[in-house]
Amino acid sequence: MISIEEYKIVESLEEAYKLNQSRSNQIIGGMCWVKMQNKSVHTAIDMSNLGLDTIEEFDDCFKIGAMTTLRALETNERIMEFFGNGISESLCHIVGVQFRNCATVGASVFMRFPFSDVVTALLALDAQVQLHQKGIVSLEDFAKMPFDRDILTHIILKKQNIKMKYLSLRNSYTDFPVLAVAVSQTENGVQACVGARPQRAELVKDQGNILANGITKETAKEFAEFAANALSFGTNPRGSAEYRKHLCKVLVCRGLLALNGDDENEN
Repeated sequence: MISIEEYKIVESLEEAYKLNQSRSNQIIGGMCWVKMQNKSVHTAIDMSNLGLDTIEEFDDCFKIGAMTTLRALETNERIMEFFGNGISESLCHIVGVQFRNCATVGASVFMRFPFSDVVTALLALDAQVQLHQKGIVSLEDFAKMPFDRDILTHIILKKQNIKMKYLSLRNSYTDFPVLAVAVSQTENGVQACVGARPQRAELVKDQGNILANGITKETAKEFAEFAANALSFGTNPRGSAEYRKHLCKVLVCRGLLALNGDDENEN
């Protein structure tokens, strides 16, 4: 249970940033995970008045405000037109629609939970994050940074020639994933992002040009093997390290074949 002494609806990012420098204060989003913690918060910082709950489209990118709900991102038609159904597929299993109508994209990305479907999908799309103090950095770099008191304001998706497929395995429909995989074909080549290892999501790029001549059943299996060997896996109550490594090979291969328009589902 969380206890809050003061509740402050801020009027500017600078006000939010100054308040957030105290370790006893905390920015709140949809309160979906925060309310489950056992902690005391001096001042809860509410940024709902700062206009960060919209998805803006520009000539070269989409800017997703940190207070945008997961459901709004999941159902955004323009995002689906540019990037296909991969983002929706990554979000549809997260608890339920009521939860996704409250949970915010910014909180999901900022916390960098190892089980995060959101981070796994956005990494495969070469997303960037905009921070109040540090400015724009790649999500790939941000995912490796230590936590600090900066404020994430937007997630940026560049408009580029990119296709992405998202796959996960769960013990039940709305459970956390045992393993999550997003594979994408970008202007710079093919890559796979693997999350819930159970470590944080991490990208594997085709540095050996395994898929340079196209995606076939053989090259897909070879790259899947390469990805599984390039990553480390751990054991928790949802699955063992060995099981996750095997799943990685299966899901990466399936994702690549799906990118190529092949619904092959063999291991």
